Order: sequence, then structure tokens, then C-alpha cells
Amino acid sequence: MDPIMRAVLAVVGAIIGAGLGGPDARFVDAIIGAVLAYVIAELSYLRSQQRKLDAELKRLRTELRQRPAVPAPEPTVTATPPRAAEDSSPTRVSDATPAVMPPKASAPEPPSPPPRSAPALAAPADEFPLITAIRGFFTGGNAMVRIGVVVLFFGVAFLLRYMAEHTRVPIEYRLTGIALSSLALLGFGWHLRLRRAGYALAVQGGGVGILYLTVFAAMRLYAVLPATMAFPLLVCVAALSAMLAILQDSLWFALLGVTGGFLAPVLASTGEGSHVVLFSYYAILNFGIFAVAWFKAWRPLNIAGFIFTFAIGTAWGVLRYRPEDLASTEPFLVLFFLLYLGISMLFSLRQPAKLTDYIDGTLIFGTPIVVFALQSAMLHGRLMPLAYSALAMSAVYLLAALFMKRRRSEPQPLMVESFIALGIAFLTLAVPLALDARWNAAAWALEGSALVWVGCRQHRVLPRVCGALLSLAAGWVLSTRFDMTSPHFILTPAGYLTELTVAGAALFSARTLQVHRDDLRQFEVAGPDLLFCWALLWWVFGGLNEISRYLPEYETAAELIFATVTTLLSSEVHRRVPLAAARVAALLQWPVMCLFAAHAVITLPHPAADGGWLSWPAAFIGAYVIMYRHEGMPRAWLSNALNSLHTWLLCALSSWEFAWALEKVLPSGPSWSMAAWSIIPALLLFLLPTLVTRVTWPFARNRDAYLFIAGVGVAAYLAAWSLVADVSPGDSAPLPYLPLLNPLDLAEAFVLMILVRYWRFLRGMRAEGFPLMDRRVPMPALCALAFLWLNAVLLRTLHQWAGIPFAVDPMMNSTLVQTSLSIFWAVLALVAMLVATRQGWRVVWLVGAALLAVVIAKLFLVDLSNVGSIERIVSFVGVGLLMLIVGYFSPLPPAEKAAS
Repeated sequence: MDPIMRAVLAVVGAIIGAGLGGPDARFVDAIIGAVLAYVIAELSYLRSQQRKLDAELKRLRTELRQRPAVPAPEPTVTATPPRAAEDSSPTRVSDATPAVMPPKASAPEPPSPPPRSAPALAAPADEFPLITAIRGFFTGGNAMVRIGVVVLFFGVAFLLRYMAEHTRVPIEYRLTGIALSSLALLGFGWHLRLRRAGYALAVQGGGVGILYLTVFAAMRLYAVLPATMAFPLLVCVAALSAMLAILQDSLWFALLGVTGGFLAPVLASTGEGSHVVLFSYYAILNFGIFAVAWFKAWRPLNIAGFIFTFAIGTAWGVLRYRPEDLASTEPFLVLFFLLYLGISMLFSLRQPAKLTDYIDGTLIFGTPIVVFALQSAMLHGRLMPLAYSALAMSAVYLLAALFMKRRRSEPQPLMVESFIALGIAFLTLAVPLALDARWNAAAWALEGSALVWVGCRQHRVLPRVCGALLSLAAGWVLSTRFDMTSPHFILTPAGYLTELTVAGAALFSARTLQVHRDDLRQFEVAGPDLLFCWALLWWVFGGLNEISRYLPEYETAAELIFATVTTLLSSEVHRRVPLAAARVAALLQWPVMCLFAAHAVITLPHPAADGGWLSWPAAFIGAYVIMYRHEGMPRAWLSNALNSLHTWLLCALSSWEFAWALEKVLPSGPSWSMAAWSIIPALLLFLLPTLVTRVTWPFARNRDAYLFIAGVGVAAYLAAWSLVADVSPGDSAPLPYLPLLNPLDLAEAFVLMILVRYWRFLRGMRAEGFPLMDRRVPMPALCALAFLWLNAVLLRTLHQWAGIPFAVDPMMNSTLVQTSLSIFWAVLALVAMLVATRQGWRVVWLVGAALLAVVIAKLFLVDLSNVGSIERIVSFVGVGLLMLIVGYFSPLPPAEKAAS
């Protein structure tokens, strides 16, 4: 468990203990609650450490079992020399047997030191130093003496209270007797310091604690010692305690004396008295701890003073603090804050060389947390003074960091970074307390980007994560300033600068993280893209808000230009820093343009209205710039999609604008506007073969996209337009209607010519990745379009010249229409069959014959019903004559030949 959490739990335990205790003993109950909470925290910590040690021991045992056994070294041997009498005899096996040399005698081990009478128990690994100190006090050395001193201290405290309540001996004599007894204990302990060091230190500690208790009781409980005399005496006792601890190099003595000093007013308290006296007394004790810290890096002593000071101070604040006590309490809170800031710095500076850059995290981070929490409680929700307090603490920590940075000796990087982090944290906290949400968001955003930059430069995760969270928090704070009742969620005036700041800071953070992407952890990889999206969100919100506020008449056009600028900026960001989110944002230009086009269809008469004459050209210029940068390799799906989709959208908007303009010029004839919808797509399809051969980009580079995707799409549109135009009555006012020479028929003829030309161009084209187009499909489709168009020409002519209503039922019931269709279809069949015979097109001849069969069926099923009409006679006579002509010139289908 973190040391700060232990201190926090101790404070919580003190508050709970004080709340559950009786009114006469709340201070004692608060101390008991704090101790119990701290013990619970320590037990939890020890349990977790024990589990870690057990796991580590099990791992080591497993490794030892799996490690191969090391063979023992062979003994040193020497060959036995042969005897002189046997030099001439053959060598015997026994004579050559090696003899084992006795091992060398090892050096005598030094005598072990005699065991102590009461050895201290070994401290568990990673044990919190204060627990080690307390456990060592009660288990190391002469434990009986130390426990006896503690019991004696409590007994003297209770004796003082009993004597005050039940005896009539003048209090001056009683206190003097107790003080002399404590001095006697000090003298006795000092006398034994060389012979019985542990015993002497325990006795001296008890004497110092009783002196603290006596002086404080004489000043606060019995008022026999004025403060002007009591405080110098307390200073002398604190100085004496610190001096004895330093001279004898005894942490335990210092800890015992300080513990007695802090507990003295609690044990001797009757529930009444001045808090100024209490905190002045504690200030003296803390000055003593500061003096010891000047010479010794005794962390348990520092922690003990910190816990006693703020735990008892918090308990007093919960039970006794009133708003009018602020002036008399605030100086002590500031003093304690500065003292423990200095003690934490001294602890780091007094470390031995091997522990350089070691800091006391409990004091460094616990002190500001506890102090600011107490300050907030004392101010009772007054935000401006609390903001000044946070700003002052930020200044203190930043100045402390500057001081530690500029020291001539070895600097303390970890402490400097900790102080900078605390300074930034309190500066961050001061902004929302002092300023409104806009400035708060701006400050947090800038601070977050700075933290991200520092984290990347120092290769540290925590500043990067904190900086990113600050950027998100800045946006959240800014969102609270939106007017949610407005349909556009308008921000309050003068808020755009804040939005720009939040967006710019997030973009800077995204860029910084992307540049240092190799140093990021796995969970940080998505950070650059997320921060870019966060920046883009606030950039868009801010821009739309400003447009709705200042350009309400041209809101749509301004928003389209703003969207184009946004995608271009995103593209530029991606060019400089390869952010995937920036590329995606740039490629959103076409979907955004489609949304604006749909909005224009619903709300505007034509695309150029309300500033569209400027916004749409700018949008397409931006779109093609983005497409040039991000389309990728030719024939890739993205390249094909971008080029085709932009071509279709440009054709659609241009045709709409041209049709609207022609309708305004010639308001009487709807055929003009209908014809206008085909001109621009037809011209594009007409120019497309030339463009893909002569214009490098985008046409030649993306030839397949334009020929086989964009061009085919435009051709399909023109075919659909031709079908729609066939059902138009063909009113060409102010010009008179002439068959084939009115604007609608001319446009349809032009479209059919363009489609035939486009098919003839594609017929021999084969692009990589695209199969050769099926020749069996386009030509019959074009013939069908031509057949339908010619029938439409006939029907429109009958409508315009004969006055037959241009509707299905009147046309079906008109004998003139039926006769005209029969003769017209027969003529078409005759022409098709004659041309097929001449060219050898068997399929065409069969199609003509099928049409002629349809005409015959129509004569008997439809035309025959008009009994006695001249139209029926004309139908039968005309079709019969045409069939005679066919039978003479083309009686049979030509030989098999591939259709072209």
C-alpha cells in the first residue's frame, strides 16, 4: 500500500474515532482510531508483501530443481615414485597407482562475536520504515526497559491529571517534583550511556517525554507558567532532545522523545484550552525535527512528526474549528507546510552517496495533499481564496524545484521533477477555482500539451498520460459553457479563442506523440489519433458556432468552405506528421460535400444560391487537391472511388445549375430544362476519350477509373435520362414543335450518338484488372433506347399536332395512335431487315422479323377492334404493302455472321 494512502487512512481513522468517542475523550479516541487504521493498513501491506515473497520463493525453488547438477571436482593425485631396489624390475600395477593427496588445511575462521542478550528480530523485506522503527523499539535491545519507559510516561500523565483533581498540594510543587524526577532520569541515562547504551537511551527518552508533558501541563492545564516562559522552555527541551539524539546517533531516542512530546498535550488535555497554544507547542516540536533532519536522514522520525502533527490537527479541526478561527489557525498550517517541505528536501540531501536521488514520497506528496485538504475545509467553499492558496503552493514548489536544480552539488532530478509536477498540479487546480470555464479550459489544454511534450522528452509515461487527460478535461469543462437550448449548441460569446486553444493544444500533443511514437507504450499507440480527433472536434464546433453567429444569411456556403479548409488542413497535417486520423479526416471531403448537396436539394433552388457560387468551386478545388495527395496508386480501390465519385458529383451539380439557369431564361418550355440535364454529362462522355489520352492528371493517370467506372456511370445516367425524357410531352415553347428538331429530341439524339461513340471507343479497350466488356449487352441496349426514343417522337408529334392527350389511356384508345404505331413499327422492321440482309447481320434480321410479328399480332388483337374506321383500313393496307416489300428484298435471314 502506498505510504500516502496509509497516512490518509490514519487521518480517516482519527476522524472516525473522534466521531464515535465521547465528548470528554475525543482527542484520545481520535489518536486510537488513527493508530488502529494505520495498523490495519500496515497489516494489509505486510500480507501483500508476504504473498510476493512466497511466490518468489516458489519460483526460485522451481528453478533450482530444474537446474542440472554440477559434478564434484576430482581429487588431486600424484604418482608414487618407484623404489630404488626395483628399478630394473618390470613396472607393477600397484607401483603406478596414484596416491590421493590429503586436502590442505583451511585457514582458521575468526571467532564469532558473542551473542547479544536480546537480539532484535530481522525486519521483513520492504517493510515501511516507521513500522520497522516501532517494532525495533519494542523488540530490539532491552525491550523491558523501553516498554517500562512508555508505561512510566503514561503513568506520569495520569498522575498529573489525578493530582489536579484530588490533591491540595500546590500545583507548583507537584510540577516541580515531576520535572526534577525527569531531569534525574536524564542524568541517570546520560551517566549510563557508555556502559549500557540501550538502557541509557530508553531512560533518557522517558525523561525527555516527561519534561514535555510537565511544561505543557504547567502552561495549558494549570496556567502556572506563562506562555512567554513556557515556550522557551519547550524550545530548550526540543533542542535538548535533538542534541542528545544526534550526539548518541540514536534514531530510537529521537523517536521516543518526539512521540512523548506529541502525546503530552493529548494525554494531559481536559478538553479546554487554546488551540494557539497547542499548535505553537507543536511548531516547537517540528522545529526540533527540522533541526534533527539538518544532520540526520531519519525518515521514521520525519514520518512520526508528520502523522502526529496533521492527524491531531485534523481531529481538532473536525471537532473544534470555527470560521472565526481562520486568522489564528492559518499561520500554523502554512508553517507546518513549509517545515515538512524543508524536512523532505533535507532528507533527500542527507542521503549517502549510494542512495543519491532517493526521496521520501510520503512527505513530498502527502504534505500538499493533507495541507490543501485542510485549507479547503477551513475556507468553507470560498473559491477565490482557495485559488490563491493553490497558486501560492504552486509557486512554492516551482521555486523549490528551481532551488534544487541550481545547487552546486549533485542535483536531485527525481525531487526536481516531483516538485515541478506538484507545482503544475496546483497551478492546474488554481485555474478552475479562480477563472471561469473558458479560461480554465484554455489553461488546462496548454498545460496538458506541455506535459505531453515533457513526457516525450523525458521518456516518461505518467506526464504523457496526465497531459492527455488534461486535454480531455479541458474539452469537458468547455462543453459546460454551451447553450444546449440552441439548435446549434452555441458557445457563449468570446469562447472561440478558447476552442481554438483547446484544439491547438490537442493537435500539438497528437503531433508530439506521433513524432515519439517509438517510445510509446502499447496502450498509448492510439493516443495521437485520438487527440487529433479531439482537436478536430473542437475546431469544427468552434467554426460552426462562429459561422452561425456572424454569417446566418450565408451559413450553408460558409460551412462548406469551412469544411473544405478543415479537410485541407487535415491533409497538410498528414503531410507533415503521418497521422492516420488526419488522412481519414482529409478523405471525408467527398461525404461532406454529398451532405451539403443533399441539404441544397432540400432547401435551395439551385447549387449556386446563397453563396454557393463561391463555396462549391472552392469545395471541388479542395477536393481535387486532397485527391491528388491521398488517392494512392492508380487502379487501387481508393483511387478509383475518389475519381469516380467526384466526377459524378460534379456532373450532377453542374447539370442542376445549368438546368435551373436555362429554366429561368426560358420559363415557358419545360423541355429546355429537361434537355439541359443531359448536356454536361454528354459533353463529359464526349470529351472523356480525349482527356484520358492527353491530360496526365487526373485522367491519364487514372484512365481505368474514368473509362470503366466514372464513364460507365455517366453512360448509365444518360440512358436513364433518355428513358425519363421519353415520357415528356416535348413542349418547346416559345419555339413551335417540330419532330426531331425540338430541344428534347435533339438532346436525345445527341445522347444516343455520344453513347454509341463511347461504346465504339471502349469496344477495343482492355484495362488491367478489368475484363473486356461483353459486346452482347451495350449494342442491343442502345438499339432499345433508339427504338423507344423514335416511338416517343411519334407520340409527341401526335400529341402536338393531332391534339391527343399525352397520357396512357387516351393514347391506348386512339385509333390514330394505334394505326401510326403499327405502320411505324412495320417501317422499322422493314428497314432493319433490309439493312441486315445487305450487311449480313442475321441477328438483326431476326429482331426485325420479331418486330414484324408483333405488328401482325397487334393488327388482329388491337387494331381489328376499331370496326369501320379508316385507321383500321390504313393499318392493314400499310402493313401488308410493307410486308410485300420485305418479302421481295429480304425473304430469308442472311447467313451466320458475328454481330458487330
